[in-house]
Amino acid sequence: MDMSDIGIVFGSLTPPEELTEGAALAERLGFGELWFSEDCFFTGGVSGLTQLLAATRSLPAGLGLASVMTRHPAVLAMELAGLARMYPGRTRAAVGLGNTHWLRQMGLMPERPLTAVVETVEVLRELLGGATVDRRAGTHRLADVRLEFPPRQPPELWVGAVNRRALRAAATVADGMLLSVLAGPTYVSWAREQVTAAGRPTPPITAFVLASVDDDERAARDAVREAVGFFLKAEAHTALVEQSRHGAEIRDRLAKLGKDEPFVVEDAWIDEFAVAGRPGHVRERLQELLTAGARSLGLWLFPPERLAGQLQRIARDVLPATG
Repeated sequence: MDMSDIGIVFGSLTPPEELTEGAALAERLGFGELWFSEDCFFTGGVSGLTQLLAATRSLPAGLGLASVMTRHPAVLAMELAGLARMYPGRTRAAVGLGNTHWLRQMGLMPERPLTAVVETVEVLRELLGGATVDRRAGTHRLADVRLEFPPRQPPELWVGAVNRRALRAAATVADGMLLSVLAGPTYVSWAREQVTAAGRPTPPITAFVLASVDDDERAARDAVREAVGFFLKAEAHTALVEQSRHGAEIRDRLAKLGKDEPFVVEDAWIDEFAVAGRPGHVRERLQELLTAGARSLGLWLFPPERLAGQLQRIARDVLPATG
């Protein structure tokens, strides 16, 4: 493991006006890639990705992820084509279904989610390759659509997936696979098995990681505790939790939770679903995720108000000793 294996995730916790400063610092410190996580209803993914690319000189930057339901693929292809022409070789985009709660808020849940994802990737690839497209992509229709300015070097198209069928199907069309936060070593290993079972060369896998480093182990865990709890509630029904040895306990706890009762996140759960602690512990946990099958990791750093300090500590105290 070295700096090139570790990227930084920006998104809902970073105000839009602070993105460029954080991205530039990440590049100066030597991190390997950047990602922008689009969460509703914070900062738009395309505008966020644009800021990351504009603030840096050479780092690859990805959108992770764009819901196939919230943007028509022709519009998303236009946006990606422009970025790929402006920043050739540096742009990538992950697409997927997206958070089902947010989709229901907007009345956008499809009847066949997996079909929508696969067909959207296919259409995006055709459009970005300069083809004229006349077909359906999920719930969207394209009638003789062709980009006027397709990129000379199309961006990589990644797919974000969680469960078995989605991982296997996505692996047949994706240039890379994006795994959600809460992806611990057990889940990463399992997900890689599903991707490999798709029967084609295994695409690279990047896993997003809730992370915090501090000389005070308790402070590091507390920095990510609320976020871990939020995502455990949101993902309790998925393989992210199901594949964990704590899965049954977490689901039982949530099922018995009263309406106004706080959801207590145990330290053992944090150790499974996040990377938080002293520099040596963080180093070991990151290596475990890479050994489990991730090609790279995208760190979502906490606490967000100390982003610069977290970036510097990871670069200075965690990664150099891994060279």
